[in-house]
Amino acid sequence: HPQQWLSKRKAVFKQFTATLEPLGLMARQRAPWDDAAFRTGALELQRLSTQPWPYFTADGNYPPTRARPAVWERPAEFKQAQDDYLAAVAALVAAAGRGGAEAGRPAVEQVEKACKACHDRFRNAAPGG
Repeated sequence: HPQQWLSKRKAVFKQFTATLEPLGLMARQRAPWDDAAFRTGALELQRLSTQPWPYFTADGNYPPTRARPAVWERPAEFKQAQDDYLAAVAALVAAAGRGGAEAGRPAVEQVEKACKACHDRFRNAAPGG
């Protein structure tokens, strides 16, 4: 497949998950709150946040993609979902700059909601799931 777009975007999404999970654990009080680690994670998520979208090209729509056809059929809606995610990540970075769990918890929740909203509209469930 040209340029292996699917592999490239999947790799970035795996990095999203690995970066967001520790923040979520802190936000849900399943790990000790650490302002420095939270800020570092938020900044890393922001660095990653723009990376997967260019890989959603017409020639990147091949099996085993889990992207729904809506990604290509409704590009304006897909772009809005991206923008919503980017805004949530920017708010997360701002909250991390303020420090403290009181600011961080709702910001993590908003990022997670943006992820879920996009998945619900533009991603198929895992095979067998």
